[in-house]
Amino acid sequence: MALSPAAVRRWIAVCLVALAMPVGVVAIGAGAAVLAAPAAQAQDTGPANRMFVQAMQIIRQADNTLDTAEEARLLKEADKLLADIIAKYPDSALAVQLVTNQFVGDFDFYEFRSRIKGLVCNEPLNSLCFLHRVGEMLPPVETPITSARWDWLSLAVAYQHVGDQGRAREIVAPFVAAVRRGATTATDSSGQDLFVARALALMGQMQLALDVTRQIPDCSTRIYNLADIGKAAAWKGDMALAGQLADEAKQYATARNCAWELGLVAQALLRAGKEAQARTLFLNTVETQYSKFRQSKSDCCPPELAVAAADLGDANLALGLLRTVQDENPWTIPAVLGRLARRNEGGLALSYAEQVQDPDVRGECFAELIEAAIRRGDGGGANELMRKLLKLVDDNAGKRPALLAQKAKAERLLMGDERWRLTFQQAINTAERSSNFVRRDIGAPLLAALVRIETGLPMLD
Repeated sequence: MALSPAAVRRWIAVCLVALAMPVGVVAIGAGAAVLAAPAAQAQDTGPANRMFVQAMQIIRQADNTLDTAEEARLLKEADKLLADIIAKYPDSALAVQLVTNQFVGDFDFYEFRSRIKGLVCNEPLNSLCFLHRVGEMLPPVETPITSARWDWLSLAVAYQHVGDQGRAREIVAPFVAAVRRGATTATDSSGQDLFVARALALMGQMQLALDVTRQIPDCSTRIYNLADIGKAAAWKGDMALAGQLADEAKQYATARNCAWELGLVAQALLRAGKEAQARTLFLNTVETQYSKFRQSKSDCCPPELAVAAADLGDANLALGLLRTVQDENPWTIPAVLGRLARRNEGGLALSYAEQVQDPDVRGECFAELIEAAIRRGDGGGANELMRKLLKLVDDNAGKRPALLAQKAKAERLLMGDERWRLTFQQAINTAERSSNFVRRDIGAPLLAALVRIETGLPMLD
């Protein structure tokens, strides 16, 4: 029979006590000097024990109050006492039990800490509560860390920008350690990027992100990281660094013959204000990759090439490329259509979006087109697109959490107030009631939408 985590921790605590018993028995005959040890031990642990008893009494008070504000105050007071035991009396057995999440009697410190973290949901529409609830849905991280977990790193980025930087560092630190200890070289055994550098860049740790990136020999990962770090630099207004990294990506691609990643390089150059270089590189890449595809019908081209075409304003080429890559890379659809709409190709983008079969992807397309319409000052067009998005949500009976998250994003863009929070709460409620399969995969889309709402930037798309 499988044991719960709480039961496992209780069993470990019992074993530790049992292992300690023979030492005490042997000590009985060790002489008068040893007989004085219990008194010294009691003197050392007395203050810790008193603080622990006081904390338990405060927790009982919290359990018996009906006032949520008072409950939160009392629990935080108890938490401070327990933290003081660990900080002030680290040599005590009690501190060891707490820091290793062992049971103390029937008190489960791990469960108590989870309860403390959950206090953010005393304000259920707060973004920190949203993050806490999404985090509870994410599959746990397996240790040692060897595989990519963009969902957890997205959570770290979200905490960084929503307002709990301590929690952000707590999440990202084990992933950074996995890279540093050499268990991986920023990629797992299958060549998958751990996403550590990109997450660090989005958390403002540019130099550390670059240190990780420059150890990676793989074309795709190296150039993708350089492009994303450059994007983060541009968002911060550091165009000099963005330009430097675009040039570095181009030089690396040339030196290593990284042909498949040239669409990314073109985007990086364009973002850094090097439009002439970006356009030349893009056209040469299309000529060698897309033309070859049309002749041989072999693998066409990277999805980033379609995004680059949209960035450069070549609508027909962008849609042609999109048709060849969208089945395996559905994320490209809203990325391309949103860019085209921002370049005054809204009608063409809408016609394409309405043919998209997947409701979640179509909803994201509508949200991107709403943002583009608002940027163009087209309030009427934005409202009409919102009606389409609302109908799509209704047609799916409000049962698709990712679609509801896009509705929340659009509400924030269109209305500029806080009513989006009710919709986002509905998205999380729906996700929590969904199948295990949905809950496993929904974390990253929810986090991407929330960070986009809070920062205005597509950091996690």
